Formats: sequence, C-alpha cells, structure tokens
Amino acid sequence: MEINVDLEASRVADQAERAAEQARERFDRVGGVTGRAESADGGIRVEVAPGGLLTDVRLTHAALRAGSDALAQQITELAHRATRRAGDRMYRALAPVLGPDGEKHLSTLGYEPLPDDEDDVPYLGGRR
Repeated sequence: MEINVDLEASRVADQAERAAEQARERFDRVGGVTGRAESADGGIRVEVAPGGLLTDVRLTHAALRAGSDALAQQITELAHRATRRAGDRMYRALAPVLGPDGEKHLSTLGYEPLPDDEDDVPYLGGRR
C-alpha cells in the first residue's frame, strides 16, 4: 500500500486547522483563561496565567501588617491554588476539542481538571 504524503499532510493540516478554530471559539466563549485565589479575609488576592505566571497581586494594608514571612507564605499558597484553577480552566476549555489523546497531553503539561470537592482545599506546602 502506497501512502500519498501530500494528501496525508493536507489531511493533518485540515484537522489541525479545525481543532484550532474550535479552540478559538471556546476561548472566545470563556474569555481569558486565568486562575484567581483570595485569602479568607480578602486581604490578599492573586491572579495567574496557565502555568502559574503571576499576572496580578493585590494586598490590603491589613495584609501587610502580618509580616513579610507570613505574607510571602500566603502569596505562595494562593498562587499555587490559582495555578491549579487556571490549569482546570485550560483543561476544560481544550479537552473537548483535543479528545482523549489531547487530554493526556494537557495533563502532562499540568493542565488537569480539579475534582469538584478539591477546589477549596487549602494548599499546605510540598508537591501535589
């Protein structure tokens, strides 16, 4: 059996373009994919892009009074929680477009769905 390389390449390119269009449509519907987390008292709020890049940190004057070590620990914990939320949003936006093989790739990139009961479990340090 002979394979027509040009035909196969064209087929793969068409599939990729359809998947890209579906992904664009999904992102247009859900908006920007970010993760946010806020301290219980509202004194610290962080926002991250998928992958954990901090895009915004908001602090109240009361949060600053906690001391630098406590503040740094809270920001780190909230950034971790926000990163998991961003990964969940990215996964949920792209998994339907990419299918089962794509879901595996998303997971290897750290984009995994959060179980419904895990979203508000506090991060206590270490790896998850």
